[in-house]
Amino acid sequence: MTGTGYLAVDSGGSGVRFVVGAAGRGPLARGASEEPVRTGSRGLDPDHLMEQLVPMARSLCAEAGVGRLATAVVGAAGLASLGDALRAELPGMLRSELGVHRVALAADAVTAYVGALGPRPGAVIAAGTGLIAVGTDLTGWRRADGWGHLLGDCGGGAWIGRAGLEAAMRAHDGRAGGSAPLLASAEDLFGPAAGLPGRLYPRTDRPAVLASFAPRVGACAAGGDPVAVRILRAAARNMADSAAAVCPAAGEPVVGLTGGLFELGAVLLAPLDKELAERLPRARRVMAEGDPLHGAVRVAEDLARDSLTLPCDEKMLCVTSPAGEAVTSATDART
Repeated sequence: MTGTGYLAVDSGGSGVRFVVGAAGRGPLARGASEEPVRTGSRGLDPDHLMEQLVPMARSLCAEAGVGRLATAVVGAAGLASLGDALRAELPGMLRSELGVHRVALAADAVTAYVGALGPRPGAVIAAGTGLIAVGTDLTGWRRADGWGHLLGDCGGGAWIGRAGLEAAMRAHDGRAGGSAPLLASAEDLFGPAAGLPGRLYPRTDRPAVLASFAPRVGACAAGGDPVAVRILRAAARNMADSAAAVCPAAGEPVVGLTGGLFELGAVLLAPLDKELAERLPRARRVMAEGDPLHGAVRVAEDLARDSLTLPCDEKMLCVTSPAGEAVTSATDART
């Protein structure tokens, strides 16, 4: 094995994905683990991440013919609020175990942004089970929402699913605002409506269960159900509100869309385009060029070439120098 390379990591709620590549040659080997990184009293657990990362990185280096990893980029869900231990310990661990001398730790919203738009000004709406909007003018980061299904994630999959199930329960009770099609769809998916609380409330994965109903809301909207149509219009308004809060004021920015929720198609994209046109008339909406792992690879390629132009930030994107010291330029991330 000869030459140096980079490691790009996407750590999310459903597991961890890895790429080993080399600057100018792109990704050379890929791997994945279906085990998400544990969250404990210190937040995201660096030891648990390293248990998966080290053997995978060594195996991928052998597959790719890379002799040494000089750069590592780790994009992690929850890094902004639960990443203190990762920021404190992971760079040193990567140096001692793999010889990595430059490390970037990024919130998954940042890698989603870079995967969607690359290093240019704009905003990205990342919508899956939850929802967060991130924007940059290349001097600092702004974020809106992403506060979880109890405090926010407005317009995300869990939000849409919960609204659809509420409309189903209203129909079950005979209350105003109910939807017979949503009730029928809920009972088809979950069983008798009266038993839904017992099946939902004890679950530790409630956001995912709620989000599993979002495609049913989309199907009912496509079939003309007015209640489902109103739910998706409200979701679009919430998305546009978040995008408007983070989008750069100057120029003609782009707004990128990324995440599985947009697979609902026109029933969501049409009202979203309308809302974005009203709130951000200068912006141009685009679909994502790539996913968060693609974004981590892009950051790794730029770091390996010393050409990273994205703003560094203590919570959103922290880069260590070869000496192991944090690079803290452009540290304004408004939340």
